[in-house]
Amino acid sequence: MTSDGVAGGRPLDEGKWSGWTAWHDPHPDTFLQAIGRGYMRGLGEKKAHVALETRTSHRNRLDTLHGGFLAAFADHAYFGALWAMGHQGQVNGVTIDLSMQYLGAGKVGPDLLAEVELLRETGRLMFLRMLITQEGEPVAASTATLRKAPKLP
Repeated sequence: MTSDGVAGGRPLDEGKWSGWTAWHDPHPDTFLQAIGRGYMRGLGEKKAHVALETRTSHRNRLDTLHGGFLAAFADHAYFGALWAMGHQGQVNGVTIDLSMQYLGAGKVGPDLLAEVELLRETGRLMFLRMLITQEGEPVAASTATLRKAPKLP
């Protein structure tokens, strides 16, 4: 875990998520508990994967993944991806804009995989996009603008 307690510092070395880093929230009573623990891995300076195991509490009345849950996962995945890309200081940034395009019905059970790309970075903002898939099929796409966390003195 990092000194701020936000994310695992080293990749896991056992089990299904071997080679991935688990996201940990230092506060036990946050919205992240509803989303679930994410797993992240960097794919270079400007790309990362963030994965999540789906569960029954993520479904809607049609027994597919709820659109609000997918949007919440996207928001979470942007920050996990930034951490995995080496921008650990930005996990305390804020989302300015998030757009979702729903491409298919997600299922409860199979893992979600978000491929996140950092498109541009300015002094105060980061522009990103992602594709969320499940078993290789597109479920949703998203773009976001994030305001960087203020620099600590």
